[in-house]
Amino acid sequence: MIISHKYKFIFIKTTKTAGTSIEVFLSQICDEGDIITPIFPREAHHTPRNYRGLFNPFAEMILNQGKGLPTTVVDSIRGMKFSKHLSAKRIKTRLPDSVWNSYYKFCVERNPWDKTISHYYSRKKLGKPWLTLDQYFSKGHFCLNYPKYTGWSGQKIIVDRIIKFENLASGLEETFDHLRIPFDGDLNVNAKGNYRKDRRPYQEILKAEQRDIISRVFKKEIDWHGYSF
Repeated sequence: MIISHKYKFIFIKTTKTAGTSIEVFLSQICDEGDIITPIFPREAHHTPRNYRGLFNPFAEMILNQGKGLPTTVVDSIRGMKFSKHLSAKRIKTRLPDSVWNSYYKFCVERNPWDKTISHYYSRKKLGKPWLTLDQYFSKGHFCLNYPKYTGWSGQKIIVDRIIKFENLASGLEETFDHLRIPFDGDLNVNAKGNYRKDRRPYQEILKAEQRDIISRVFKKEIDWHGYSF
């Protein structure tokens, strides 16, 4: 997650959408006073800064009506005002209204069937090398992104733009042009790009029942962004 006072934008990091690569690129054009959260594993040319600080947790507690309460409490106790996958709604409550209302807020979303395969290989790489795809599905820990860019009810998008991962280069180019960020069409970063070992199209990897599970679980993202198998 990045908040740039220099370019007046807020980048909300979603899951398995080239978020780390975008962060590394953006961190290199940010000022010392901008907010850049840590990433794991660490990447060269990425320097976290200004993400710690105190915030009043009570407004967040009231808005979330008890949901996700541990996140608010733990962040407040640790002085972790901003973190890598913090949702837009939490960022909003932890920023002055003047910043949230005037800064350009954007993130990236991805075809859920393809995103799920990428997430599975990420889980294998980061601590679960034994995990099979069937076991992954049985756990039910899917990478839903819509809570990252919607309000507390999950029904309203509260960011200014959602770039499609499938059109990432053109989407970034348009967004960066709007923000007047220098961009030659290439991030020149491929963070975590080697996690996925099976490069077949997701249509050839997923079983029919797995395809249908994703259709149900990600229905909101599919309907909002027009994705299809």
